[in-house]
Amino acid sequence: MAKKLWEPNAQRIEQANLTPFIKDVNQKQGLDLKDFFDLHQWSVDNISDFWAAIWEYGGVIHSAPYDKVIDVPEKMPGARWFPGARLNFAENLLKRRDDHPALVFKPEQGQTRSVTYRELYDQVARLAATLKKLGVAAGDRVAGFLPNMPETVAAMLAAASLGAIWSSCSPDFGFQGVMDRFGQIEPKVLFCADGYFYNGKTFDSLEKASLITQEIKSIKKVIVVPYTTENPKAELIPQAMSWAEALGTGDTPELEFVQLPFEHPLYILYSSGTTGVPKCMVHGAGNVLLMHIKELGLQTDLKPEDRIFYFTTCGWMMWNWLVSSLAFGATLLLFDGSPFYPDPGVLWRFAQDEGMTIFGTSARYLAAVENAGYKPGKECDLTALKAVLSTGSPLSEESFEFVYRDIKSDLCLSSISGGSDLVGCFAAGNPIGPVHAGQLQARCLGMAVQAWDMSGKPLIGEKGELVCTKPWVTMPIKFWNDPKGEKYQAAYFDVFPNIWHHGDFIEITPENGVIVYGRSDATLNPGGVRIGTAEIYRQVENLGEIEDSLVVGQEWQGDVRVVLFIKLNEGAILDEELIKTIKTTIRKNATPRHVPAKIIAVDDIPYTISGKKVELAVRNVIHGREVKNKDALANPQALDLYDGLDELSD
Repeated sequence: MAKKLWEPNAQRIEQANLTPFIKDVNQKQGLDLKDFFDLHQWSVDNISDFWAAIWEYGGVIHSAPYDKVIDVPEKMPGARWFPGARLNFAENLLKRRDDHPALVFKPEQGQTRSVTYRELYDQVARLAATLKKLGVAAGDRVAGFLPNMPETVAAMLAAASLGAIWSSCSPDFGFQGVMDRFGQIEPKVLFCADGYFYNGKTFDSLEKASLITQEIKSIKKVIVVPYTTENPKAELIPQAMSWAEALGTGDTPELEFVQLPFEHPLYILYSSGTTGVPKCMVHGAGNVLLMHIKELGLQTDLKPEDRIFYFTTCGWMMWNWLVSSLAFGATLLLFDGSPFYPDPGVLWRFAQDEGMTIFGTSARYLAAVENAGYKPGKECDLTALKAVLSTGSPLSEESFEFVYRDIKSDLCLSSISGGSDLVGCFAAGNPIGPVHAGQLQARCLGMAVQAWDMSGKPLIGEKGELVCTKPWVTMPIKFWNDPKGEKYQAAYFDVFPNIWHHGDFIEITPENGVIVYGRSDATLNPGGVRIGTAEIYRQVENLGEIEDSLVVGQEWQGDVRVVLFIKLNEGAILDEELIKTIKTTIRKNATPRHVPAKIIAVDDIPYTISGKKVELAVRNVIHGREVKNKDALANPQALDLYDGLDELSD
């Protein structure tokens, strides 16, 4: 049995959003569901009734009701959701229009500032009027090349109010990385800031924006947001319009929320782009709204009085997820910059100062805070904090222990896992259930997630492929520039026909939790036995000498051998004693098959801009294969460290 680290008390269960939701389902359906897992089983057995209940729970504002919940539910892909319904995504996020804070922004440099719901509505109305004058209409693309700041939220909502499709990249993307994304979707208007701050330095964005505008001929106007300077010099961009000009003066214009079909496109998100040109995944407005109402309201327990934070950029789907918190009338806490500048406590002081109740971040960040020796619970007053969310990569058992030991003993630690493919999660939190070390608490409601072996047999307590056997509301509507759906089909449905195959290697535990072992395509296969990379990281990165690591399989003498790259902490040396310690630790706590054949010290570990290790890119480098789209990486120069290593030739 897995170690139980926390469980909610009776008062917390009683006050959770899930509790009245379960009671309501029981009353209306004549059921006797006892807990979250009963509710989950009902939700996947009765997907139409479940998503209708989410529509009602979310109080969806609409101008026309739906004819049915789902059309052709047996079809994957191809099921269609809530035909007949007409609504507007932005209208549902701007229900609240009072002086309650909607957004609180802490930049790396400068003062924290706040935007009320009333002020946000005013900004959105003004921007929407300007976009309309620029010819933006339903179906047009509007792109954001922006930091995670209030203006980004306002720009997205203005585009959505008109039925335009929003897509964003963070400003630290390289020129080619932006072109690989925006170049495919041909936006009509581009929002960009003059620059951004990171790790104590100021970076210019206008030169890159000028090059982007020269290359993408569809861009008619570039709206420039002042951030690093008061009056940006945008002379490089002939199509430039200032933020102040875009807002205009005088009375607030009337904000018309264009009413559109439920599945009208809202967002275009992108795959990581580390193995080819990024896939452009199109997501519908009503689809995203219902998915996030479910995940935020029921599985994160978000309430209007909450102050929710996620450490993210606008190039990661967690930004889209966070913004949907506006539908609950909650306060979004935004941060842009380095989470370690000027020291490891910057985000925790933000949590303290703003009374943060929900702290979202990546597994990598939590491991880095622990590695830095920083103890947030000792250094800061985190009385208000009720939940910590973690995603991006598997959260180790040691990080679970760190959260409860050094952050706060009484909170719900929800490791969550999903992707841009669904703008949401396959597995996430359960606020009325226990937390077990190393496990995601539960499969998400309405998601028929299973672990399968390659013959299609469901597994419990064994590792298998993450599949979803029934449609859910945020399956992509389509891929951009994929008229016959061939790329879409190949991405998810070629392994198991009519079954979504996600490409994660997971285990459904006896406690009904989920363990994620990494990506299937990065899974190691020595001697024909499949090993998840997370199983090795968990052992290695707990050693004091090691700051970070990356493991790949090298094709060798007709088999695959495990190669472990390690980044050492300052002062540590990879000598025979440390190699022995690493191998003994892995052998003792995993299996002999997990023990690497080679252990090699490197100066850096490559990551995507959204904070994921790029095992596949490193595997390609050590095999002499081309790595495409290096602009998708936060530190592409790191790949050079893996090229032509003598240690891999014997």
